[in-house]
Amino acid sequence: MSLIKELEKDIINIINTAGYNVVDPMFQTSSRPDLGQYQINCAMSLAKQYGKNPREIATDIVNELQKDNRFTNINIAGPGFINITLTNECLVNMLNQILQDMSVNIDKQDPKKIIIDFGGANVSKALHVGHLRSANIGEALKRLARLLGHEVLGDAHLGDYGRPLGLVVLEIKKMYPELPFFDENYEGDFSEVELPITNEDLERIYPLASIKSKEDENYLEEAREVTAKIQSKTRGYYDIWKKVVEISKEDIKKVYDTLNVYYELWQGESDAVEYFDELNEIFEKANILEESEGAKIVEVKEESDTSPMPPLLFLKSNGTLSYQTTDLATILERMKNYNPDEIWYVTDNRQCLHFEQVFRAARKAKLVDENVVLEHIPFGTMNGKDGKPFKTRDGGVMSLKNLISLVKEETVKKIALGSVTEEEKAEISETVAIAALKYADSLPYRATDYVFEIEKFADLEGKTGPYLLYSTIRMKSLLTKAKDIDYQKMHILNSETEQDIILTILNLPNILTKSIEAKSLNEIAEYLYKLTSQYNKFYNENKILVEENEKLRESWLVLTKVVYDINSLLLDVLGIKVPEKM
Repeated sequence: MSLIKELEKDIINIINTAGYNVVDPMFQTSSRPDLGQYQINCAMSLAKQYGKNPREIATDIVNELQKDNRFTNINIAGPGFINITLTNECLVNMLNQILQDMSVNIDKQDPKKIIIDFGGANVSKALHVGHLRSANIGEALKRLARLLGHEVLGDAHLGDYGRPLGLVVLEIKKMYPELPFFDENYEGDFSEVELPITNEDLERIYPLASIKSKEDENYLEEAREVTAKIQSKTRGYYDIWKKVVEISKEDIKKVYDTLNVYYELWQGESDAVEYFDELNEIFEKANILEESEGAKIVEVKEESDTSPMPPLLFLKSNGTLSYQTTDLATILERMKNYNPDEIWYVTDNRQCLHFEQVFRAARKAKLVDENVVLEHIPFGTMNGKDGKPFKTRDGGVMSLKNLISLVKEETVKKIALGSVTEEEKAEISETVAIAALKYADSLPYRATDYVFEIEKFADLEGKTGPYLLYSTIRMKSLLTKAKDIDYQKMHILNSETEQDIILTILNLPNILTKSIEAKSLNEIAEYLYKLTSQYNKFYNENKILVEENEKLRESWLVLTKVVYDINSLLLDVLGIKVPEKM
């Protein structure tokens, strides 16, 4: 339990001592800082319960609060709002506790097992800007949930099943018909056969094969046949498919590594398909499958629906599985193998209907218990200055690699690295570029679209990732220079700026709780900027290392250390690394 929660608990006991039974004192940061740092707003609700004037109740509570030496400037405003301020001694004591143990400034939650499905990578296709937000949001939510005490597994859930892979294998067959994979009489070990294809080749092959399939019906029919052979695990075709998946997966991992995005599970749609027979049996026994023009569907409409809710397509008329069915099979797989309390899906807004259908069908078939949470976490798009989805100059979809390169080119212009090797310069500029990308992506509320301006978000000033990195590195540098100074605790508060910083520090538990409840990172991103800006104001107002008053100097170093620790913690939650210098 955080220090602020402990304080709230003490306030409940004080109100009870005043003669009023209360569960929620409505204790919060004050909306009128001129009247106090915090407010207690329960007098109005207690007035209804006890049939008394709210100001009379507020007066009784204030009389008890005044007996506690942690509070000062206690006053009543309006109909019964109680304003209180924490004494400097109380603030200093609380900061010292946080210095010793950061966990006293975090409210842990009842632990749950959570699987987060995010990333959206498709095998044999280049990751593009549309994959950025899912990766960033999913990874940060995973880290945040772990910080708050949950057990979390991130799953890449690769798109490695269906016609796209059939198209790729068919085009490879056209290019290299002599490969043993396509020789029915080959009896050797396919694992020893080298595939003369790189990931760059795959990224060219799929668009080419896709165009051919749209222009040539015979080519499309061949692709269907190849797809069927892969899915039936036909020798040769299934083996080359596995090699294609591994080549693509290796490159996907490299891009995600660059973004500081990591997965515990690298399952694909193909893994879930192994559970289809069992899934089909469950749905048949539940008697919820219906025939419709040769296909099998599940009606998921509910009486409370105010907009059209089409049925879920369970099995296509040609006998192949739908995207919705592979998601249902994945739920079955996850429940059997991991038994999670919650499953979160981080995808864009366009998939809201899809997941509503899948969740309803899963509950209808009782794939999950009633208490298991299935949640879609939708997000908006990252747009260019024209307000449209971010594109290349020629109007094509921009790859993530190219976007990272563009931002890296811009950050190199902004940072003065001095005497470093070219290798170090490249590494630092990439770290700063990733920070610029990830912080800009975290700033807006998750569900809204936003405009990404490379020049703006790569700047060292303003609400940007580079600004946060530069400031955090400066704090670390200050602490390094002070390594010979013994600063074990804060002794005194010297200014309102320091008070403001500590109050912001104490608000961290509220920020983390709000963020996990909203499944959005904007609260954390804004908090980081606020705390860092407050610290920079303090830094510019004082000459910390040359301060002659030892207790004041030690106090300032302690304040610096706590802010640095919080910045490091939250930047890590956002998946942002802090370089040694920039």
